[in-house]
Amino acid sequence: MHVAIGIGCRRGVSLATLEEAVDTSVRPLGPIQVRCLASHARKANEPGLIAFAKARDWPLAFYSAEALAAVSVPNPSVGVAAEMGTASVAEAAALLAAGATELLVEKQRYGGVTVAVARWPASGVTEADGSHDHGKI
Repeated sequence: MHVAIGIGCRRGVSLATLEEAVDTSVRPLGPIQVRCLASHARKANEPGLIAFAKARDWPLAFYSAEALAAVSVPNPSVGVAAEMGTASVAEAAALLAAGATELLVEKQRYGGVTVAVARWPASGVTEADGSHDHGKI
């Protein structure tokens, strides 16, 4: 199964915390192939997130607050909206990256990290190259 993982995180989050959060979130899914790790554009220079994506060899996409805010999510947050300009980071980023409308894993929080997972539609994966346009900014 191909997935996109959305991540919201506090500044300065450690690589170990990100690994634990994501691994715990996806474990119930069984074998998966991560096509994209996605977050808010403000996280584009977050060292832990960049190191995590590099360590796993996963593409990393970032979305503007406006793009994230346009996505309907099951668990919007007033607090996140006040801080980030969008009511969702993890759920909205996962859905945007996958080009999906439903989550496999709704947002889960672990020590300063929020994780959500969306199924990457089979129609969006090209077997020859695994490509899919996930709107990186």
